[in-house]
Amino acid sequence: QHSLVKCSAFVEPSLAKAEGDAGFQFERHGYFVVDAKAVGADRHVFNRAAGMRDSWAK
Repeated sequence: QHSLVKCSAFVEPSLAKAEGDAGFQFERHGYFVVDAKAVGADRHVFNRAAGMRDSWAK
């Protein structure tokens, strides 16, 4: 099984200007960095750098 997950989402308009290896925290999901090789004119790709710890079940 591979770890590739494709999804579409709405984000803050300022993320359209994200470049290089800029990092962002997406609420309750983790920390992501821009994939500079996959950025296109009409899309950005964010790769998960670190997940958030889930302590809800404890």
